[in-house]
Amino acid sequence: MAANSMPTFGNVATMNLNTMVLTNIQGSTYFKHDLYALKTYHQVVDEIYYKVTHLEPWERGSRKTANQVGMCGGVRGVGAGGVVSSAFCLLYKLYTLKLTRKQINGLLTHTDSPYIRSLGFIYLRYTLPPTDLWEWFEPYFNDTEDIDPKAGGGRLTTIGALCRKMLVNTDWYDTLLPRIPVKIMKEIDQQIRSLPPAPEPGTGGSYEDEEEAEGGAGASAAPGGGGGGGEVEDDRGRDSNRHSRRTSPDYSKSRDRDRDHDRSAPRHSERSDRDRERERGGRGRDYDRRDRSDRDHDRRDRDRERDGRDYERRDRDNDRRDRDHDRRERTDDKDRDYRRRDRDRDGEKDRDRDRDRDRDRDYDRDRKRDRDRDRDGRRSRDREERDRGKERRG
Repeated sequence: MAANSMPTFGNVATMNLNTMVLTNIQGSTYFKHDLYALKTYHQVVDEIYYKVTHLEPWERGSRKTANQVGMCGGVRGVGAGGVVSSAFCLLYKLYTLKLTRKQINGLLTHTDSPYIRSLGFIYLRYTLPPTDLWEWFEPYFNDTEDIDPKAGGGRLTTIGALCRKMLVNTDWYDTLLPRIPVKIMKEIDQQIRSLPPAPEPGTGGSYEDEEEAEGGAGASAAPGGGGGGGEVEDDRGRDSNRHSRRTSPDYSKSRDRDRDHDRSAPRHSERSDRDRERERGGRGRDYDRRDRSDRDHDRRDRDRERDGRDYERRDRDNDRRDRDHDRRERTDDKDRDYRRRDRDRDGEKDRDRDRDRDRDRDYDRDRKRDRDRDRDGRRSRDREERDRGKERRG
Protein backbone atom coordinates (compact mmCIF):
# COMPACT_ATOMS: atom_id res chain seq x y z
CA MET A 1 0.00 0.00 0.00
CA ALA A 2 1.35 3.44 -0.93
CA ALA A 3 2.40 5.76 1.90
CA ASN A 4 -0.26 8.34 1.00
CA SER A 5 -3.13 5.89 0.44
CA MET A 6 -5.82 5.17 3.02
CA PRO A 7 -6.74 1.69 4.31
CA THR A 8 -10.30 0.50 3.87
CA PHE A 9 -12.48 -1.75 5.99
CA GLY A 10 -15.60 -3.87 5.41
CA ASN A 11 -17.62 -3.79 2.21
CA VAL A 12 -15.57 -1.85 -0.33
CA ALA A 13 -18.44 -1.68 -2.83
CA THR A 14 -20.99 -0.07 -0.46
CA MET A 15 -18.69 1.97 1.83
CA ASN A 16 -20.51 0.11 4.68
CA LEU A 17 -23.55 2.34 4.15
CA ASN A 18 -27.05 1.14 4.93
CA THR A 19 -28.60 -0.47 1.84
CA MET A 20 -31.58 1.88 1.79
CA VAL A 21 -29.35 4.96 2.11
CA LEU A 22 -26.98 3.75 -0.62
CA THR A 23 -29.86 2.88 -2.97
CA ASN A 24 -31.36 6.35 -2.55
CA ILE A 25 -27.97 7.99 -3.11
CA GLN A 26 -27.28 6.08 -6.32
CA GLY A 27 -30.80 6.74 -7.57
CA SER A 28 -30.93 10.46 -6.73
CA THR A 29 -30.85 13.04 -9.52
CA TYR A 30 -28.44 15.18 -7.51
CA PHE A 31 -25.85 12.38 -7.34
CA LYS A 32 -26.32 11.08 -10.90
CA HIS A 33 -26.33 14.45 -12.68
CA ASP A 34 -25.01 17.30 -10.51
CA LEU A 35 -22.23 15.43 -8.71
CA TYR A 36 -21.29 13.42 -11.79
CA ALA A 37 -19.86 16.62 -13.30
CA LEU A 38 -17.50 17.10 -10.32
CA LYS A 39 -14.22 15.35 -11.05
CA THR A 40 -11.75 16.72 -8.51
CA TYR A 41 -11.38 16.79 -4.75
CA HIS A 42 -11.43 20.60 -4.59
CA GLN A 43 -14.67 20.80 -6.61
CA VAL A 44 -16.38 18.43 -4.17
CA VAL A 45 -15.10 20.41 -1.15
CA ASP A 46 -16.52 23.62 -2.66
CA GLU A 47 -19.85 21.82 -3.22
CA ILE A 48 -19.89 20.78 0.45
CA TYR A 49 -19.31 24.40 1.49
CA TYR A 50 -22.32 25.63 -0.50
CA LYS A 51 -24.77 22.72 -0.16
CA VAL A 52 -24.37 20.99 3.23
CA THR A 53 -26.34 22.45 6.14
CA HIS A 54 -26.71 19.34 8.34
CA LEU A 55 -25.22 15.84 8.73
CA GLU A 56 -28.32 13.61 8.71
CA PRO A 57 -28.75 11.00 5.93
CA TRP A 58 -32.32 12.13 5.13
CA GLU A 59 -33.70 15.55 4.41
CA ARG A 60 -36.00 16.93 7.09
CA GLY A 61 -39.58 15.60 6.96
CA SER A 62 -38.97 13.33 3.95
CA ARG A 63 -38.86 10.03 5.87
CA LYS A 64 -42.01 8.75 7.59
CA THR A 65 -41.52 6.07 10.27
CA ALA A 66 -44.26 6.97 12.74
CA ASN A 67 -46.56 4.02 11.95
CA GLN A 68 -43.84 1.45 11.27
CA VAL A 69 -42.59 -1.15 13.71
CA GLY A 70 -40.05 -3.94 13.85
CA MET A 71 -37.51 -3.99 11.05
CA CYS A 72 -39.42 -1.26 9.21
CA GLY A 73 -39.01 1.38 11.90
CA GLY A 74 -36.48 2.84 14.27
CA VAL A 75 -32.97 3.60 13.14
CA ARG A 76 -32.36 0.90 10.59
CA GLY A 77 -33.78 2.57 7.47
CA VAL A 78 -35.05 -0.76 6.16
CA GLY A 79 -38.67 -0.30 5.31
CA ALA A 80 -39.08 3.37 4.46
CA GLY A 81 -36.68 5.64 2.64
CA GLY A 82 -36.94 9.32 1.95
CA VAL A 83 -35.11 12.11 0.18
CA VAL A 84 -31.44 11.41 0.78
CA SER A 85 -29.46 14.43 2.01
CA SER A 86 -26.83 16.37 0.09
CA ALA A 87 -24.36 15.56 2.89
CA PHE A 88 -24.52 11.80 2.31
CA CYS A 89 -24.54 12.18 -1.48
CA LEU A 90 -21.33 14.20 -1.19
CA LEU A 91 -19.94 11.72 1.35
CA TYR A 92 -20.35 8.89 -1.17
CA LYS A 93 -18.94 11.12 -3.92
CA LEU A 94 -15.81 11.60 -1.79
CA TYR A 95 -15.59 7.82 -1.46
CA THR A 96 -15.66 7.39 -5.23
CA LEU A 97 -12.62 9.71 -5.44
CA LYS A 98 -10.58 7.34 -3.20
CA LEU A 99 -9.18 10.09 -1.00
CA THR A 100 -5.52 10.09 0.00
CA ARG A 101 -4.13 10.65 3.49
CA LYS A 102 -3.23 14.24 2.60
CA GLN A 103 -6.73 14.97 1.31
CA ILE A 104 -8.31 13.50 4.48
CA ASN A 105 -6.11 15.74 6.61
CA GLY A 106 -7.22 18.63 4.44
CA LEU A 107 -10.85 17.88 5.27
CA LEU A 108 -10.26 17.48 9.01
CA THR A 109 -8.37 20.77 9.33
CA HIS A 110 -10.41 22.85 6.87
CA THR A 111 -11.13 26.36 8.10
CA ASP A 112 -14.05 27.37 5.85
CA SER A 113 -16.87 25.24 7.27
CA PRO A 114 -17.33 22.79 10.17
CA TYR A 115 -19.47 20.64 7.86
CA ILE A 116 -16.45 20.02 5.63
CA ARG A 117 -14.53 18.83 8.68
CA SER A 118 -17.44 16.71 9.96
CA LEU A 119 -17.87 14.93 6.64
CA GLY A 120 -14.18 14.06 6.88
CA PHE A 121 -14.77 12.43 10.28
CA ILE A 122 -17.88 10.59 9.00
CA TYR A 123 -15.84 9.38 6.01
CA LEU A 124 -13.22 7.96 8.38
CA ARG A 125 -15.86 6.38 10.63
CA TYR A 126 -17.37 4.50 7.69
CA THR A 127 -14.15 3.42 5.96
CA LEU A 128 -11.32 3.09 8.49
CA PRO A 129 -10.42 -0.20 10.17
CA PRO A 130 -11.55 -0.05 13.83
CA THR A 131 -7.93 -0.33 15.03
CA ASP A 132 -7.07 3.00 13.36
CA LEU A 133 -10.01 5.06 14.62
CA TRP A 134 -8.46 6.25 17.88
CA GLU A 135 -5.29 7.48 16.16
CA TRP A 136 -7.30 9.70 13.82
CA PHE A 137 -10.03 10.93 16.17
CA GLU A 138 -8.18 11.49 19.45
CA PRO A 139 -6.39 14.77 18.47
CA TYR A 140 -9.81 16.42 17.94
CA PHE A 141 -11.60 15.36 21.16
CA ASN A 142 -11.19 18.83 22.67
CA ASP A 143 -12.02 20.75 19.50
CA THR A 144 -14.34 23.62 20.45
CA GLU A 145 -15.65 24.63 17.01
CA ASP A 146 -19.48 24.70 17.07
CA ILE A 147 -21.65 22.72 14.65
CA ASP A 148 -25.34 21.79 14.42
CA PRO A 149 -25.64 18.33 12.80
CA LYS A 150 -29.44 18.09 12.97
CA ALA A 151 -31.64 18.82 9.95
CA GLY A 152 -33.54 21.98 10.73
CA GLY A 153 -31.18 22.89 13.58
CA GLY A 154 -31.71 22.79 17.32
CA ARG A 155 -28.91 20.44 18.42
CA LEU A 156 -25.78 22.59 18.69
CA THR A 157 -22.63 20.75 19.70
CA THR A 158 -18.88 20.89 19.14
CA ILE A 159 -16.52 19.02 16.83
CA GLY A 160 -14.90 17.41 19.90
CA ALA A 161 -18.22 16.10 21.25
CA LEU A 162 -19.18 14.93 17.75
CA CYS A 163 -15.95 12.94 17.41
CA ARG A 164 -16.55 11.24 20.75
CA LYS A 165 -20.14 10.43 19.83
CA MET A 166 -19.06 8.77 16.57
CA LEU A 167 -16.78 6.38 18.47
CA VAL A 168 -19.01 5.41 21.41
CA ASN A 169 -22.38 5.21 19.55
CA THR A 170 -23.44 3.34 16.44
CA ASP A 171 -26.62 5.38 15.93
CA TRP A 172 -26.40 8.24 13.49
CA TYR A 173 -29.71 9.99 12.79
CA ASP A 174 -31.93 7.20 11.37
CA THR A 175 -29.06 5.03 10.18
CA LEU A 176 -26.23 2.99 11.71
CA LEU A 177 -22.49 3.49 11.72
CA PRO A 178 -20.29 0.39 11.23
CA ARG A 179 -20.01 -1.66 14.40
CA ILE A 180 -16.71 -1.66 16.28
CA PRO A 181 -15.53 -5.01 17.74
CA VAL A 182 -16.28 -5.34 21.44
CA LYS A 183 -12.64 -5.53 22.53
CA ILE A 184 -11.68 -2.34 20.65
CA MET A 185 -14.89 -0.63 21.80
CA LYS A 186 -14.03 -1.31 25.45
CA GLU A 187 -10.55 0.13 25.00
CA ILE A 188 -11.92 3.25 23.31
CA ASP A 189 -14.55 3.70 26.03
CA GLN A 190 -11.99 3.37 28.80
CA GLN A 191 -9.69 5.90 27.13
CA ILE A 192 -12.54 8.38 26.61
CA ARG A 193 -13.59 7.98 30.27
CA SER A 194 -10.11 9.06 31.35
CA LEU A 195 -10.38 12.31 29.37
CA PRO A 196 -11.90 15.59 30.58
CA PRO A 197 -15.53 16.19 29.58
CA ALA A 198 -16.22 17.14 25.97
CA PRO A 199 -16.23 20.90 25.31
CA GLU A 200 -19.61 22.56 25.47
CA PRO A 201 -20.97 24.55 22.49
CA GLY A 202 -20.36 28.27 22.58
CA THR A 203 -17.00 27.94 24.41
CA GLY A 204 -14.76 28.37 21.38
CA GLY A 205 -14.50 29.90 17.94
CA SER A 206 -13.79 28.40 14.57
CA TYR A 207 -10.98 25.98 13.81
CA GLU A 208 -9.10 28.86 12.18
CA ASP A 209 -9.16 30.76 15.49
CA GLU A 210 -7.85 27.67 17.31
CA GLU A 211 -5.04 27.32 14.81
CA GLU A 212 -4.03 30.94 15.32
CA ALA A 213 -4.17 30.51 19.11
CA GLU A 214 -2.22 27.24 19.16
CA GLY A 215 0.25 28.04 16.41
CA GLY A 216 -1.05 25.38 14.06
CA ALA A 217 -0.87 22.55 16.63
CA GLY A 218 -4.17 21.10 15.46
CA ALA A 219 -2.82 20.50 11.99
CA SER A 220 0.35 18.81 13.23
CA ALA A 221 -1.65 16.47 15.50
CA ALA A 222 -3.40 14.74 12.61
CA PRO A 223 -1.98 11.25 11.90
CA GLY A 224 -0.05 10.56 8.75
CA GLY A 225 1.75 13.92 8.60
CA GLY A 226 -0.34 15.00 5.61
CA GLY A 227 -0.90 18.59 4.61
CA GLY A 228 -4.07 20.60 4.46
CA GLY A 229 -3.94 22.42 7.82
CA GLY A 230 -0.98 24.82 7.38
CA GLU A 231 2.75 24.45 7.92
CA VAL A 232 4.06 22.98 11.18
CA GLU A 233 6.48 25.02 13.26
CA ASP A 234 9.88 23.50 13.92
CA ASP A 235 11.24 22.86 17.41
CA ARG A 236 13.29 26.01 17.51
CA GLY A 237 10.27 28.17 16.69
CA ARG A 238 8.23 26.57 19.44
CA ASP A 239 11.07 27.02 22.00
CA SER A 240 11.45 30.66 20.99
CA ASN A 241 7.70 31.30 21.40
CA ARG A 242 7.68 29.54 24.76
CA HIS A 243 10.68 31.59 25.99
CA SER A 244 9.17 34.88 24.81
CA ARG A 245 5.90 34.12 26.60
CA ARG A 246 7.67 33.27 29.85
CA THR A 247 9.84 36.42 29.81
CA SER A 248 6.99 38.82 28.95
CA PRO A 249 5.61 41.19 31.68
CA ASP A 250 2.10 39.76 31.31
CA TYR A 251 3.39 36.26 31.99
CA SER A 252 5.21 37.45 35.18
CA LYS A 253 2.11 39.26 36.44
CA SER A 254 0.02 36.18 35.82
CA ARG A 255 2.45 34.01 37.79
CA ASP A 256 2.41 36.55 40.70
CA ARG A 257 -1.38 36.56 40.76
CA ASP A 258 -1.42 32.76 40.84
CA ARG A 259 0.97 32.68 43.81
CA ASP A 260 -1.06 35.32 45.69
CA HIS A 261 -4.23 33.37 45.04
CA ASP A 262 -2.64 30.14 46.32
CA ARG A 263 -1.52 31.85 49.53
CA SER A 264 -4.84 33.60 50.16
CA ALA A 265 -7.18 30.69 49.56
CA PRO A 266 -5.96 27.65 51.56
CA ARG A 267 -9.25 27.38 53.41
CA HIS A 268 -11.04 26.82 50.12
CA SER A 269 -8.84 23.88 49.06
CA GLU A 270 -10.86 21.26 50.92
CA ARG A 271 -14.10 22.62 49.47
CA SER A 272 -12.55 22.64 46.00
CA ASP A 273 -11.40 19.05 46.49
CA ARG A 274 -14.91 18.06 47.54
CA ASP A 275 -16.34 19.89 44.52
CA ARG A 276 -13.90 18.10 42.23
CA GLU A 277 -14.73 14.76 43.80
CA ARG A 278 -18.44 15.50 43.42
CA GLU A 279 -17.88 16.52 39.80
CA ARG A 280 -15.91 13.35 39.11
CA GLY A 281 -18.64 11.31 40.80
CA GLY A 282 -21.25 13.08 38.67
CA ARG A 283 -19.23 12.32 35.54
CA GLY A 284 -18.97 8.70 36.66
CA ARG A 285 -22.73 8.53 37.09
CA ASP A 286 -23.13 10.13 33.67
CA TYR A 287 -20.82 7.49 32.19
CA ASP A 288 -22.72 4.71 33.98
CA ARG A 289 -26.01 6.16 32.74
CA ARG A 290 -24.60 6.33 29.23
CA ASP A 291 -23.38 2.73 29.54
CA ARG A 292 -26.84 1.62 30.61
CA SER A 293 -28.35 3.57 27.74
CA ASP A 294 -25.88 1.99 25.30
CA ARG A 295 -26.62 -1.47 26.67
CA ASP A 296 -30.36 -0.83 26.41
CA HIS A 297 -29.89 0.40 22.86
CA ASP A 298 -27.77 -2.65 21.95
CA ARG A 299 -30.46 -4.86 23.45
CA ARG A 300 -33.11 -3.05 21.39
CA ASP A 301 -30.92 -3.51 18.30
CA ARG A 302 -30.62 -7.22 19.02
CA ASP A 303 -34.37 -7.44 19.57
CA ARG A 304 -35.00 -5.63 16.29
CA GLU A 305 -32.55 -7.92 14.50
CA ARG A 306 -34.20 -10.96 16.08
CA ASP A 307 -37.62 -9.63 15.07
CA GLY A 308 -36.25 -9.09 11.59
CA ARG A 309 -34.90 -12.64 11.46
CA ASP A 310 -38.23 -13.98 12.73
CA TYR A 311 -40.05 -11.89 10.12
CA GLU A 312 -37.75 -13.19 7.37
CA ARG A 313 -38.15 -16.75 8.67
CA ARG A 314 -41.94 -16.38 8.58
CA ASP A 315 -41.68 -15.00 5.08
CA ARG A 316 -39.56 -17.98 4.03
CA ASP A 317 -42.00 -20.39 5.67
CA ASN A 318 -44.93 -18.69 3.95
CA ASP A 319 -43.11 -18.80 0.63
CA ARG A 320 -42.30 -22.48 1.20
CA ARG A 321 -45.93 -23.24 2.03
CA ASP A 322 -47.06 -21.34 -1.05
CA ARG A 323 -44.61 -23.24 -3.20
CA ASP A 324 -45.71 -26.55 -1.69
CA HIS A 325 -49.34 -25.59 -2.24
CA ASP A 326 -48.63 -24.65 -5.86
CA ARG A 327 -46.65 -27.85 -6.32
CA ARG A 328 -49.52 -29.92 -4.90
CA GLU A 329 -51.99 -28.11 -7.12
CA ARG A 330 -49.81 -28.74 -10.15
CA THR A 331 -49.46 -32.38 -9.09
CA ASP A 332 -53.22 -32.69 -8.63
CA ASP A 333 -53.80 -31.11 -12.04
CA LYS A 334 -51.34 -33.54 -13.58
CA ASP A 335 -53.02 -36.44 -11.82
CA ARG A 336 -56.42 -35.27 -13.04
CA ASP A 337 -55.04 -34.95 -16.56
CA TYR A 338 -53.53 -38.42 -16.30
CA ARG A 339 -56.79 -39.86 -15.02
CA ARG A 340 -58.74 -38.05 -17.72
CA ARG A 341 -56.38 -39.36 -20.39
CA ASP A 342 -56.61 -42.84 -18.88
CA ARG A 343 -60.38 -42.65 -18.93
CA ASP A 344 -60.35 -41.40 -22.49
CA ARG A 345 -57.92 -44.13 -23.44
CA ASP A 346 -60.02 -46.77 -21.67
CA GLY A 347 -63.17 -45.41 -23.30
CA GLU A 348 -61.51 -45.56 -26.71
CA LYS A 349 -60.45 -49.12 -26.04
CA ASP A 350 -64.00 -50.03 -25.01
CA ARG A 351 -65.34 -48.43 -28.16
CA ASP A 352 -62.80 -50.30 -30.27
CA ARG A 353 -63.71 -53.52 -28.51
CA ASP A 354 -67.41 -52.88 -29.10
CA ARG A 355 -66.75 -52.15 -32.78
CA ASP A 356 -64.68 -55.33 -33.07
CA ARG A 357 -67.41 -57.30 -31.34
CA ASP A 358 -70.07 -55.84 -33.65
CA ARG A 359 -67.86 -56.56 -36.65
CA ASP A 360 -67.33 -60.15 -35.51
CA ARG A 361 -71.03 -60.55 -34.87
CA ASP A 362 -71.86 -59.22 -38.33
CA TYR A 363 -69.26 -61.51 -39.84
CA ASP A 364 -70.66 -64.53 -38.01
CA ARG A 365 -74.17 -63.57 -39.10
CA ASP A 366 -73.04 -63.27 -42.71
CA ARG A 367 -71.27 -66.63 -42.59
CA LYS A 368 -74.31 -68.27 -41.07
CA ARG A 369 -76.51 -66.73 -43.73
CA ASP A 370 -74.14 -67.99 -46.40
CA ARG A 371 -74.11 -71.49 -44.89
CA ASP A 372 -77.90 -71.49 -44.68
CA ARG A 373 -78.12 -70.35 -48.29
CA ASP A 374 -75.69 -73.08 -49.40
CA ARG A 375 -77.59 -75.71 -47.46
CA ASP A 376 -80.90 -74.59 -48.92
CA GLY A 377 -79.34 -74.66 -52.39
CA ARG A 378 -78.04 -78.21 -51.92
CA ARG A 379 -81.43 -79.37 -50.67
CA SER A 380 -83.14 -77.81 -53.64
CA ARG A 381 -80.73 -79.53 -56.02
CA ASP A 382 -81.16 -82.84 -54.22
CA ARG A 383 -84.97 -82.59 -54.52
CA GLU A 384 -84.72 -81.75 -58.19
CA GLU A 385 -82.43 -84.70 -58.85
CA ARG A 386 -84.76 -87.02 -56.97
CA ASP A 387 -87.71 -85.68 -58.92
CA ARG A 388 -85.90 -86.19 -62.27
CA GLY A 389 -84.93 -89.70 -61.22
CA LYS A 390 -88.49 -90.56 -60.42
CA GLU A 391 -89.64 -89.21 -63.77
CA ARG A 392 -87.06 -91.32 -65.62
CA ARG A 393 -88.10 -94.46 -63.78
CA GLY A 394 -91.80 -93.82 -64.36
